[in-house]
Amino acid sequence: MRYRYVTADVFTGHAYLGNPLAVVLDAQGLDASQMQRIAREFNYSETSFVMPARDPAHTARVRIFTPDREVPFAGHPNVGTAVVLAREQIAAGRPAPQAFVFEEEAGLVRIALVYGERGLQGAQLLAPQPLSRGSEAPVDAVARALRLAPADIAVSEHAPMVVSVGLPFLVVQLASREALRRAAPDSGGYAALMPQLGAKSIYAYTTDTAGDTTDAPTDIQARMLTGRMTEDPATGSATAAVTALRALIAGKGDLRLRVGQGVDMGRASLLLAEAQPRDDGVWAKVAGQAVVVMEGTLPAPAGH
Repeated sequence: MRYRYVTADVFTGHAYLGNPLAVVLDAQGLDASQMQRIAREFNYSETSFVMPARDPAHTARVRIFTPDREVPFAGHPNVGTAVVLAREQIAAGRPAPQAFVFEEEAGLVRIALVYGERGLQGAQLLAPQPLSRGSEAPVDAVARALRLAPADIAVSEHAPMVVSVGLPFLVVQLASREALRRAAPDSGGYAALMPQLGAKSIYAYTTDTAGDTTDAPTDIQARMLTGRMTEDPATGSATAAVTALRALIAGKGDLRLRVGQGVDMGRASLLLAEAQPRDDGVWAKVAGQAVVVMEGTLPAPAGH
């Protein structure tokens, strides 16, 4: 049996920028080990697999795999999968959908489709969980993991800490855009630091964007350096968590941020994030565009 797939570049309006995603459609015949092998074959930061929802009131069940593990939630797979599914419905002659609800391990992910003058453009997701904060990390250890000096780590607003709205990341604010450019993952530093924190990747960001040369102004520039010693061009789940964290720290109510990512690796991305403090915590949304790039079919991998 063969399975259809569609790839999309997410958090961009241009092919070959943003964060690439593979979406495997009608994937209910695949088991977890087969999904993992397919994700490893694509070797994108994530691959999503679409299956019928357990609850008929929801749109679909979506499982998300990196090249080495399944994750309970991620941002760019939700935006990209929503755009791909909406495109499929429109191509089939059905009404253009306005909203989806995806069942994921971290909870329900509610998505609004975004349309413009040229039709379907992108999507906005509501993270499945409110902000949670975990352990703080020592500045010296974080600097080593990023191959930076301790002075490059900014701590006036918050210490390096693990935060999550469905998937945990170590979030680190850097003192300058120049430090962000210099950051690089150090395998020994990661091995010494990350296992005890319960996170796999470091999201480094800076508010120093005044001299940055990008197509659109941003409030934050960020990079995601993974435990695989790779870089992720756009990370919606971490962007949502950072926006929620900064809203909590500011204590001024709703916060909206324009976040640039992937610039230093040649895959510029733009993420539009907002956070809203409520009685039950700080909830975050992330929106962006997505562009379909490739389509095809693939065979199911052989058994275990």
